Amino acid sequence: MEVQPAGTTKLDISVRPLQENDLSAADHIVRLAFGTFLGLPEPTAFMGDAGYVRTRWRADPSAAFGAEVGGEFVGSNFATNWGSVGFFGPLTIRPDLWDRGVGKRLMEPIMECFDKWGTKHAGLFTFAHSQKHVGLYQKIGFWPRFLTAIMSKPVGQTGRELRWTRFSEVPEDEREGMLLACRQVTDAIYEGLDVGPEVRAVAHQGLGDTVLLWDDGRLAGLAVCHCGAGTEAGSGTCYVKFGAVRLSPTGGQDFDRLLDACEEMAAEKGLSRLAAGVNTARHEAYRQMLERGFRTDLQGVAMQRPNEPGYNRPGVYLIDDWR
Repeated sequence: MEVQPAGTTKLDISVRPLQENDLSAADHIVRLAFGTFLGLPEPTAFMGDAGYVRTRWRADPSAAFGAEVGGEFVGSNFATNWGSVGFFGPLTIRPDLWDRGVGKRLMEPIMECFDKWGTKHAGLFTFAHSQKHVGLYQKIGFWPRFLTAIMSKPVGQTGRELRWTRFSEVPEDEREGMLLACRQVTDAIYEGLDVGPEVRAVAHQGLGDTVLLWDDGRLAGLAVCHCGAGTEAGSGTCYVKFGAVRLSPTGGQDFDRLLDACEEMAAEKGLSRLAAGVNTARHEAYRQMLERGFRTDLQGVAMQRPNEPGYNRPGVYLIDDWR
């Protein structure tokens, strides 16, 4: 999968579950690797005070893996289980060891996770302009489909009366019932899709909150939001990691209301920026976000296994980006 440069010695690579005492090193390599690839003058400044490593490890330590070469920590990878859907990343390796086979080894336990979970549709987000990245993942059955835009807009006043609540307001003894209602929304979009683990992770780690959108007492949509420093959002930002509305003839209006609710929550928390990703195959959702003033900050491509749309299709009003 990775081409070993001529004249280099084969590495003695070992892969194991990521431990808590690896997290600082893993976080450093994530920043260094992405910052180096993007050509930042100070690579480790990538993402600022946002972060993926600690939050994803705490969400599911059994799906996080580290690589060592000669006993030295050199990279990591994370799998995410959304029921019938799974994705992985960030997969990062210390830059001086790129193209030496470490990435291939870090993919092995990820694919085992997908097999164990019974994942029907797996994916990842990668750089659309990088032949190296796209070619690497094609070799294990992931194929590029539509672009995914990571977008943002300044937080403003919605000026609308909205019916929404927060998951944090749901009494403990009613939370499983609420998670079931969320699962019913997502299952109708793609059979088995369940973002309950994301809702729980945000609640348990205090990363932000989940917006619950209502329509005459019925759950019309949800949005799992990270807010502020130390989360996947970073300072001043509300990042919608996942958001979706129920499939219905009023999907467009409900999606607009869901975005309003996210913006309202961001304003209440004193945040200045609302960020969200959308696959452009979900054309109506992408267009609606553009019309609301969202602009693309970063563009990548969703690679999918098997090579089929999954829930990335017209008529689906859903936010996510598989980073």
